[in-house]
Amino acid sequence: MKTLWSGSEVTRGDVLAYTVGDDRLVDAELLPWDVLGSIGHVHGLVAAGLLTGADHRALVAALRAGYRAARRGRLIIGPEHEDGHSAVEAWLTRRIGAIGERVHTGRSRNDQIAVDLRLWAKDRVLTVHHAASAAAAALLGFARRERRSLWPGYTHLRRAMPSSAGVWAAAFAEGLIDTLESTDALWRQLDRSPLGSAAGYGAPLPLDRERVAKALGFRGVEHAIGAVQNGRGKLEAALLFWGAQLGHDLAKLATDVVLLSGEEFGLLALPESLATGSSIMPHKRNPDLFELTRARAALVEGHLAATLALRSKLTSGYHRDFQLLKGPLLAGMNHLGAMAEMMAAAVPLLAVDRGRGRAMLVGGALATDEVMRRVEAGTPFRRAYREVAAAIKRGETFAAPAPSRLVARRNSTGGIGNLDLGAATARLAAVDRWRRRERARFDRAMTALAGRGR
Repeated sequence: MKTLWSGSEVTRGDVLAYTVGDDRLVDAELLPWDVLGSIGHVHGLVAAGLLTGADHRALVAALRAGYRAARRGRLIIGPEHEDGHSAVEAWLTRRIGAIGERVHTGRSRNDQIAVDLRLWAKDRVLTVHHAASAAAAALLGFARRERRSLWPGYTHLRRAMPSSAGVWAAAFAEGLIDTLESTDALWRQLDRSPLGSAAGYGAPLPLDRERVAKALGFRGVEHAIGAVQNGRGKLEAALLFWGAQLGHDLAKLATDVVLLSGEEFGLLALPESLATGSSIMPHKRNPDLFELTRARAALVEGHLAATLALRSKLTSGYHRDFQLLKGPLLAGMNHLGAMAEMMAAAVPLLAVDRGRGRAMLVGGALATDEVMRRVEAGTPFRRAYREVAAAIKRGETFAAPAPSRLVARRNSTGGIGNLDLGAATARLAAVDRWRRRERARFDRAMTALAGRGR
């Protein structure tokens, strides 16, 4: 195999196979971003006087053709290539000869893969953000529709106090919005160009790092060149931790749907369009999509754990261990997009059995209401608590207040009678505006690099 670093000595084939691993498969997803990163890099080379105008034009034209080919599956990483970088450089040299060999001037594969990952991650974060926002909007719509659909709230999987399907859905919506609001801090880490740091120590050339950063749509550069390699794994972990937070809410939501739609609860109903069947039991309607959402969230957490373990206790500078960070990052973020998209589509189709929910508001589920009724009548709280506890032990029951009364007694902000969905809706609108602004800025930069036909 011809590599970018081959010399007179020949490395054993089994060693190359082991060190390449599944890099070709992983790099296939990064290939278009590698080409765009290279276009930004050659813009910097010509600005620094390291390329002639003619060579710059030839490289840009060939790279743009390569970008279109990569998007259409015609520029591929073959068995003769060590990685995606090798495939792109080979594409160039086949088309424009020795000029293609100039593309790697002033950079290393270490800062090259770092920029590939940041461009890919920026695109992916915006995509996942959009899907998670849609899921939050679906939950807010469900909460608005079911705001007065009463059912028991649970602690320890035991009936606790009256609640509603609206309160349940609004809680998940706000959980997703909390994480979406944190995206800006993560974005500031992503939005710095690593190019020009080379293998971690720069290059003895007059590189214009700021020009390259601007061409690639970054707000600035990763200032300390050594921080690029020291940050490998740290940035991937930050991305996956952000994703794991979204995944946590989506998995908990999915688990609730699995439980509450089961016959023993019967509070939610799944339409047949969201269920799958059994090959042997004709009556079964299984919540597989929700179970697999829960499972995929576990995979994301596993990818985060692998990332943290891979980067821990390494010295500063580059290590080949970093090669194995790409797979967990790509897999984890891709799982998240699919999970959020599916939950956004499924939530509006869920139905609530309102009669079943009201029927379950009996016995202990009303105990706290009885305590507070006595408190309002003048009994000290602790005495009222003991009195009601003793009554429950004697087998006494409490008359269920009318649904309107249950709602009216819960008018504090965020309660059944005052969900205040307008506040969450405004927060969601704000994060959507942020995403649209950053998506437009990112897409403008990528379109400028790719030229016509992106």
